[in-house]
Amino acid sequence: MNKRYIVRLSDEERETLRKIISTGEAPAYKIRHAHILLKVDADGPNWTDEAVADAFGCHPNTVANIRQRFVEHGLEAALARRKRQYRPRLVDGKVEAQIIALRCSAPPEGRSGWTLRLLADKLVELEIVPSISHETVRQVLKKTNSAPI
Repeated sequence: MNKRYIVRLSDEERETLRKIISTGEAPAYKIRHAHILLKVDADGPNWTDEAVADAFGCHPNTVANIRQRFVEHGLEAALARRKRQYRPRLVDGKVEAQIIALRCSAPPEGRSGWTLRLLADKLVELEIVPSISHETVRQVLKKTNSAPI
């Protein structure tokens, strides 16, 4: 299998990794990542991702991800856990209250009740939110036991 990201460790990086492994004071994931980087080093043992995954009890994708983070972002990023990216909440308490109030109001002309899509469209029309999906409206109404029946 062709490796897309080739890890080439400098002598300084190898020494840093060996120090992390030998002291044993780092978190377990960091020690395992150090072991993985040493084994996939193209100028060292140059193991395959599958062999490294078998040796350290992880998935080959984990090895590939560590390899990729090392090549793209450096040693510290490869040793650290992947950062998760969180999006800010679109719907806060004020918007939730407006959704519930709209749900409890009379439905539009010619309709017998509110649908989730109608509610989402009306919220955008009233400029309560710039955009919102019907699924977000459903989650808000479910949370408050106000789901349309």
